[in-house]
Amino acid sequence: MPAFAGLDVGTTSSKAVVYAEDGATLGAGRTAMRWDAGPQGTQTDAETLWRSALTALCDAAADAGVPVTAVGITSMGESGVLTDAHERPLAPVIAWHDDRDHDEVADLVAELGTEAFGGIAGKPARGQFSLTKHRWLLTHEPAARSAVMRYDVGGWVVRRLGGAPVIELSLAGRTGWLDIAAHDWWDDALAWSGAARGLMPPLVAAGQPVGRITTDEAHPLLRGALLTLAGHDHQASALGARATAPGYELDSSGTAEALVRTVSRVPSRAEAVRLAAAGITTDPSVEPERWTLLGGTEGGLAQNRALEMLGVSGGGLAALDAAAEHAPHGRVVVGGLGTETLTLGGIAGGVGPGEVWKAVVAAAADEALALHRAMDDVVGPASGVIVTGGWRHSAEVMRAKRIRLPGLRVSPLDEAGTLGAATLAARAAGALGPDDHLGPP
Repeated sequence: MPAFAGLDVGTTSSKAVVYAEDGATLGAGRTAMRWDAGPQGTQTDAETLWRSALTALCDAAADAGVPVTAVGITSMGESGVLTDAHERPLAPVIAWHDDRDHDEVADLVAELGTEAFGGIAGKPARGQFSLTKHRWLLTHEPAARSAVMRYDVGGWVVRRLGGAPVIELSLAGRTGWLDIAAHDWWDDALAWSGAARGLMPPLVAAGQPVGRITTDEAHPLLRGALLTLAGHDHQASALGARATAPGYELDSSGTAEALVRTVSRVPSRAEAVRLAAAGITTDPSVEPERWTLLGGTEGGLAQNRALEMLGVSGGGLAALDAAAEHAPHGRVVVGGLGTETLTLGGIAGGVGPGEVWKAVVAAAADEALALHRAMDDVVGPASGVIVTGGWRHSAEVMRAKRIRLPGLRVSPLDEAGTLGAATLAARAAGALGPDDHLGPP
């Protein structure tokens, strides 16, 4: 019986699931991702990344108890591993959300300009993407200057498992070095950051075979499994949730909320600039000959902070949702979404926890709605929205979303990213056609 594994190397943890051809779960594994928060910011090392991914994948294979035919690997974007000629890491791996590169972002704006960066790289000029962090490393970590190869997170794991040195297109898009329309490196951005084409592995499409697992460190049930890259984690989640069809949008509603829409044509440079100005990125898609728009908010984080302030744990969320359902709206004013400090105003007599919760959830939903409408303005309205992530279990969050987003459907999947990655693994192995999915419709 063929079995296909999806590995999602994420910010909080690495998750791996082994699936049967019918989409049934055969085994699963999860390992925490360790980050060091110091005076310079948040970072880890390449060995920690590798061990987290390997342990989760081996645990899933052991739990499944069957040989794995192929493995698809999806990962967080932007972070990278710089190595020497012997593939030894030379510098820390900076977290994608680390903001130590604010001076580099300012210089990027001054030298390349927001319109060029938005129109060519498809990105807003902010401290998230690889090129500004790479320039920071060259300034502050002398060993980084001798690097001969740069891997993204998924590519690093593939290489350690025994695969080829490659970078997948959707993850290349997250670097800020890629000309998204040309599917080629943008030389001006490389030069600005102190990088060069020779530092980059060859570009490959998601779902393309890139080798087999040969390392002795892998579980015996994984040895010889075909390897493929499944791209950026949000895109893999959209594929797993069946939200990559024309007109559909994924709302990944977790701590970091992401709206993901797959389109059949590359936005023009003027359209990419408009999207970037609204905080929306454009990247090559994990689906062939398509592109993906992605807008992120920190609404889920704001909701977590509100629960902490209200003294509500997971077990008390249902009661708080019930209190919010019929609470008045408009008296509590919410500020600070997307910042380190959530602020609340209008807390007068008679305002209870349900009313506060309703206001925070509404403010987070409004942020997501603004991104949704900005996508609509450029590529046309979405015909349906599919919600995944932990906040889909909150009745109040879902009430707020249903008011604002048309055609809303809730996915039952707990790990859409691993299912999307495993789907691409099955496609790479020839067990599925290029438009087929693991499991029933």
